[in-house]
Amino acid sequence: MNLTSEKIIKTENRYFNRELSWLKFNARVLQEAEDETVPLIERLRFLGIFSNNLDEFFKVRYATIKRIVEAGKGGRRVLGGISAKELLEEITHTVIGLQTTSLQILNSIENELQKENIFIIDETEVTPEQSKFISDYFIQKVSPALVTIMIGELEQFPSLKDSAAYLAIKMVMSDEDETFESKYNYALIEIPRVIERFVVLPPDGDKQFIIILDDLIRHCLQNIFSIFKYKSISAHMIKITRDAELDIDSDLSKSFIDKISKSVKNRSAGDPVRFVYDKSIDKNTLQFLMDKMGIDTTDSIIPGGRYHNRRDYMDFPSLGRKDLLYSKIEPLPIPGLSLQGSLFSKFAEKDYLLYAPYQSFSYVVKFLREAALDPKVQSIKITIYRLAQVSHIASSLINAAKNGKEVTVQIELQARFDEEANIKYAEQMQSEGVHLIFGVSGLKVHCKSCVIERLEKGKIKRYGFISTGNFNESTARIYTDYTLFTANQKICKEINKVFDFFEVNYKIKKYQHLIVSPHYTRNALYALIDAEIENKKNGLPSGIKLKLNSLSDFKMIDKLYEASREGVEIKLIVRGICCLIPGVQGMSENIEVISIVDKFLEHPRLFIFYNGGDPKVYISSADLMGRNLDNRVEISCPIYDDDIKKEIIETFEISWNDTVKARIISDLQDNAYRKPDKDRVRSQFRMYEYYQEKLKN
Repeated sequence: MNLTSEKIIKTENRYFNRELSWLKFNARVLQEAEDETVPLIERLRFLGIFSNNLDEFFKVRYATIKRIVEAGKGGRRVLGGISAKELLEEITHTVIGLQTTSLQILNSIENELQKENIFIIDETEVTPEQSKFISDYFIQKVSPALVTIMIGELEQFPSLKDSAAYLAIKMVMSDEDETFESKYNYALIEIPRVIERFVVLPPDGDKQFIIILDDLIRHCLQNIFSIFKYKSISAHMIKITRDAELDIDSDLSKSFIDKISKSVKNRSAGDPVRFVYDKSIDKNTLQFLMDKMGIDTTDSIIPGGRYHNRRDYMDFPSLGRKDLLYSKIEPLPIPGLSLQGSLFSKFAEKDYLLYAPYQSFSYVVKFLREAALDPKVQSIKITIYRLAQVSHIASSLINAAKNGKEVTVQIELQARFDEEANIKYAEQMQSEGVHLIFGVSGLKVHCKSCVIERLEKGKIKRYGFISTGNFNESTARIYTDYTLFTANQKICKEINKVFDFFEVNYKIKKYQHLIVSPHYTRNALYALIDAEIENKKNGLPSGIKLKLNSLSDFKMIDKLYEASREGVEIKLIVRGICCLIPGVQGMSENIEVISIVDKFLEHPRLFIFYNGGDPKVYISSADLMGRNLDNRVEISCPIYDDDIKKEIIETFEISWNDTVKARIISDLQDNAYRKPDKDRVRSQFRMYEYYQEKLKN
């Protein structure tokens, strides 16, 4: 699969453009859908992830670039040398190529499914027996949920919902029809989101059949439009994506929850930024729709296939075919740490590290549940960014408040696309007596931390945990993340300082151990990089290893370039955006970058500095992006326990040595797989084996 852009995406020969680099990351997701070694249904689900990623990209990043164009600005400085107008054109060009490839992959997967006796049929392939089942299903479940709008003679076109899929209906009216003046009439059917997109039909022997909801509705068009007389009727799918920027009310009389809630509801009326349509739609119908919707030249107009919202493939039914899915791993226990006894007594003795999903996230929930019941616990303070739909974390905190603990929750209501879930839990926790903090004006709170105060022998002792990922039981099964449990009083005291900053944020705290954004992270990392440069000059062991989701801050990239020019070897594992160009003589020849996309989503942020032979290791919530360094509250936590430090370095090396799912990030930006010298190493599978071995020792 050749997904390289025809245009050069390097800007000023120093940085890759951020948006185009992100599209390269999503192309790596698409590679997983194309990979024939990936189980068949999992390939379909990767197609869904690719599509979902693309939806969010247009709602946020494309919309941001469009606003720059509409403001009459060039944007070259903030975009790294490419103009905003050129970038919009290049994004559309690239996305059309990706969409074309994704359709080819989908067709290939469907052919492979047929070999497994799984058939995805459309309305033209329905048998009489299936037709009866479909008609009953439509009447019972689909028809009550349908919204059908006759748009042919409406004076004002209805506002289409963001990312909802619609069937655009064209009827060629018969001469006998007296309902409409026009020979052609149009309607829109909104595909209901409350019904499963894939309808499993009764099997025929060993053969299993699925019809997509869109085609089920197409099969029943005569039922829907039976009151009209028409010669012919056709249905083609369209979808519109809207700007997802929140416009927050400035009314001081409203609570922050009310303001965010209203803003989320208003998001559905944001300006359109992308219009996707079935490329087989006739030109007159397409032009009619575009004129009515006010689609203009700054919007991304993308011809697509018969089906949109392919994100729904993330929930493609398993059909009982475990052989077409990844084998589920059983999360392992942490060596020496039981879920049966008290965790406080264990954490009082030493630090422990959890690496999910290889190890069980249940330790986090168990610790909070124990704190909720323990009469010695006085208070719990925790940051919340994204909660699971059914959150044991939230219920544990409410339980603690009911037991008289002082519970403080910093909840980020502006966690993009999770605002509604967080609002729901914020209101629930507030009603149960939990003290809520809604962040700091102008800053998102993205750090993942908790501190628990416990009365022991008449004195307060603090326990805490810091994570690279959200306290979310659902994502902990599919995201890789580190969580450090500690009773180190110096670290726990500084976690407490961060919560003090939330309450009184005009006072900037000082820290000896934690590195905290927005005040300290940038300069602290500069100093750590400078130390490696000095060590290299002085002949001492030097080097930098970073594991990140994204690397886009130009100043930080320049600092890494400086270290490279001085001979410091730098190894980077960057899953997503990487604006740094590695391997360029005189600029970055000592920098290597890989990206790993596999079964689990690689999510940790990890910093390792050789430090003259005594490595400094940090786990962090911060990527090296401008927003994380300067506009968010983030925590990078030092690892002081030698065993844990060794473990983290070893897990980095396992990832670095991947020769199956590692792609080389190079100046070619071609997503080439790293080829094995000897053994094939699939790091996520090897990681699980590593933790299995630790249990034996």
